[in-house]
Amino acid sequence: GGQLVESGGALVQPGGSLRLSCVGSGLRYGDYSMGWFRQAPGKEREEVACISWLGQTTKYSDSVVGRFAISRDNDKNTVYLEMNSLEVEDTAIYYCAKGQWTGCRSWSDFGDWGPGTQVAVSS
Repeated sequence: GGQLVESGGALVQPGGSLRLSCVGSGLRYGDYSMGWFRQAPGKEREEVACISWLGQTTKYSDSVVGRFAISRDNDKNTVYLEMNSLEVEDTAIYYCAKGQWTGCRSWSDFGDWGPGTQVAVSS
């Protein structure tokens, strides 16, 4: 089996930037699409971004497009989420997950969630 562990969450002021990392082990995550999701207090988990297995294609939710950027380094079995112009509404626990296929098809394809990392945007 494989494991995913997120890191990089922190308390940041509105307008600030943060980079999250997701490190995989025990599985060749470079064979799969990868995604970032988040869950704010009292809300359902929502999709954030997806990246295809070799990084050729990315996909973003409307709420983060233009502000967030997903990338990956398959040699390090790692996926990143660069977050810029952070807003209070971005406050959530951020999770990474593995897709079932090589491409970004359906958000419902993702699973094998990491434990998450907390991002808090506040002044």
